[in-house]
Amino acid sequence: MNFLKAEWKNLALFNYEVDAKILEKYVPAGTEIDLWNNKCYVSLVGFMFKNTKVLGLKVPFHVDFEEVNLRFYVKRFENGEWKRGVVFIKEIVPKKAITFIANTLYQEHYETQKMRHENIENENTNTFIYQWKNDKKWNTIQVETKNIPQEIKVDSEAEFITEHYFGYTKIDASKTFEYEVQHPRWEQFEVLNHSIDVDFKKTYGNDFEFLQITKPTSVFLAKGSKITVKKKRKLQTDIVLEEMY
Repeated sequence: MNFLKAEWKNLALFNYEVDAKILEKYVPAGTEIDLWNNKCYVSLVGFMFKNTKVLGLKVPFHVDFEEVNLRFYVKRFENGEWKRGVVFIKEIVPKKAITFIANTLYQEHYETQKMRHENIENENTNTFIYQWKNDKKWNTIQVETKNIPQEIKVDSEAEFITEHYFGYTKIDASKTFEYEVQHPRWEQFEVLNHSIDVDFKKTYGNDFEFLQITKPTSVFLAKGSKITVKKKRKLQTDIVLEEMY
């Protein structure tokens, strides 16, 4: 049985080119940092979970909700091909049950915060706003786009950011969880304007405080789609130990 099915909608992706050395201690065993044009990226991503089912069941009051995460990109060579995936520094959601399930079963780094979102639709544009609260401060990311979706070009930066189909979680120096995320190729909306007001140190710690004064290299808005998260498996170096929920 699949672990999770849902829709990921209106993904606002703020992408930063960073020194890969900053990420070395976060890289899971058996993976290596994935680069695009010799550039290393982290992305701050806000989006909506819709119609969420865990192990085939809808959990009351946990079907539609916001998520904001900070992630970077890795790859793993297996069976003669590269698997391209993401590693999450932290994932923020407004539901304590989601945090408990993800951290307990997947050893992820979820955190529960007050959150809210807004989607403002005009004749020719849409504006997407995602917010989360640290203490008394609301952190905000906002993207204004054209309202007609377009294809994501092959070999583009947007393709690199959006087309990763595995998640990797570092358990310790030798153990890693791997899970597959299935979804069709996404479309994007052309970004017209964006703004960001985020306390990176408070939200993500000292390692990422520098993003406070760093301008994004790029900003994308992906339309999203239905997604399926498969069962995880535990890796130890290059050996698959077991498959589990």
